[in-house]
Amino acid sequence: MNRKQRLELIWVGKDERPRLEPRILLEDPALSYHAARRVSPDDRFDNILIHGDNLLALKALEPDFRGTIKCVYVDPPFNTHQDLFYYEDGMEHSRWLSLMRDRFELLHSLLRSDGTLFAHIGDSELGYLIAILDEIFGRRNRKAVVTFKQGAPTGHKAINPGVVNTTNFLLVYARDDASWRPKRVFVGRVERDRRYTKWLANPGDPPEQWSTGSLSDAFANKLGVAARELKKRLAADYERLITEFVHKNAERVLRLARPDYDAIGAAAREAVDMSSNDRSRVYVLERENHPTMYFLGGERILFYSDKLRVVDGEVVAGEPLTSLWDDLLSNNLHNEGGVSFPRSKKPEALIKRCLELSSDVDDWILDSFAGSGTTGAVAHKMRRRWIMAELGDHCRTHIVPRMQAVVEGRDESGVTKAVAWKGGGGFRYYRLAPTLMKQDAFGNLVINPAYNPEMLAQAVCQLMGFRYAPSEQHYWQHGRATERDFIYVTTTSLTHAQLRAISEDVGSARSLLVCCKAFDADPDAFENLTIKKIPQAVLAKCEWGRDDYSLRVADLPDAAPAGAIAVGTAESATDAAAPRAAARPARRTSTEPVAMRPKGGLFDEPDA
Repeated sequence: MNRKQRLELIWVGKDERPRLEPRILLEDPALSYHAARRVSPDDRFDNILIHGDNLLALKALEPDFRGTIKCVYVDPPFNTHQDLFYYEDGMEHSRWLSLMRDRFELLHSLLRSDGTLFAHIGDSELGYLIAILDEIFGRRNRKAVVTFKQGAPTGHKAINPGVVNTTNFLLVYARDDASWRPKRVFVGRVERDRRYTKWLANPGDPPEQWSTGSLSDAFANKLGVAARELKKRLAADYERLITEFVHKNAERVLRLARPDYDAIGAAAREAVDMSSNDRSRVYVLERENHPTMYFLGGERILFYSDKLRVVDGEVVAGEPLTSLWDDLLSNNLHNEGGVSFPRSKKPEALIKRCLELSSDVDDWILDSFAGSGTTGAVAHKMRRRWIMAELGDHCRTHIVPRMQAVVEGRDESGVTKAVAWKGGGGFRYYRLAPTLMKQDAFGNLVINPAYNPEMLAQAVCQLMGFRYAPSEQHYWQHGRATERDFIYVTTTSLTHAQLRAISEDVGSARSLLVCCKAFDADPDAFENLTIKKIPQAVLAKCEWGRDDYSLRVADLPDAAPAGAIAVGTAESATDAAAPRAAARPARRTSTEPVAMRPKGGLFDEPDA
């Protein structure tokens, strides 16, 4: 058999994968929050905040959100072997690799084909995370490794010898390179570009007759001051005033730059040659669907107006976004969002840039390491839809009040002014449901009594690969896999007569999976029915009763086996079959028990 070989990172325990229980989400109405008034017609209230283990949360999202997320930003534990304020992230190395692999595989499945992943990481695990993501996403889908300057060489860091670490990294991956369409983003620079020192004296004349002078002389003439006295007379206001002058007259401020002769086209090279031979005039090269080019003395004329961009509502000298982000330092970061999150909070401007690069209004944004809630706060202000998951208690104590302030328009920090946010929208607060199966007094696995009929139907749908979509017309239709393939979940025992009545109602054009407590009938008696007992049908499907996959330090073994990490080749495995459930927005589920409904309702039992 022809087996394809691939290069991959291997480590102890890589083949050990958690058998995740696909939990359902239960809304806590007391912590869900909506704006008191609808600020605009497009206010969104379907944003999702999940309190619980993020691996289980991602698994819970998968049936409804597979292939729907436009942008994922995650800031996982850096594994620096230092205990952070809220994250114990000094975990044994191979466990950290497994933690990352399991989560990024689910994130990969949730992304749209044109989606983008931003993984924020420090240098301790940078190389290893690249290897993991190359394996999951494909090396061709790695689009950038961004260096993010997150500090300055001051304070205690500057005391130690050697290289002072002031940077983190953002790994940028496309879900599918063929579909990826990133935005063109410009970075505003406060400083004036001092290379632009020339002034176009006669812009109204034909380009062939243009003449240039000094920017300083033009500025001096405007103020009625001798050029040699400008800096002395204006003192500290000089740079501000000349920058304002340059911006107001940007179409007349220019510089000359020698083009890369080998990189330009034949027509441009010809214009360069002609202007080199005749330095008395400007040569013009008009191009279809591209800006006109001007040449003088063998060099290209560059106008300051071509640098100006509107960034955060202000006209500034803009430069295309590069892989070095050294302009996002915040002197007031601790106050952003009105919550304190020492050493772990990220600037809102950082998330804003990621979303500008990768998403549009109304797109779904996901952060499964929510921390203090920065991603959701920025996504909300930028009118994106968002999902966040967080295991810690700060999901309630930090994120909820922060998002309430955003919804109410009380949060004036961060990017609020730059994106003109005034408030509106809302979010729903969910908890992961308890495990479906729990041990009784005799050690037997039984259905958790905390589950009401509606919760049970939704949970079994997820376990069986169906989309939970109860019908108001058919009591037996709790979910669907296709337009003709349905599921019915009940805790009662069904007789042959009841099953016959269900079969007749389903009809020959449809099929139905019946999950019931017991049945008194030949399971092969009805061609359009497949009958299974619960809980027997689901007992072996997953690991029951585990609520925390965060791999905290306390859970780690005392010592790791030798040879924990290596790089080598492995035979490629076939991809697991995709679940039958189609992606759709999450359905609201109440935490209150759902009573049995009158005849004709969702959870009625058929007559014998």
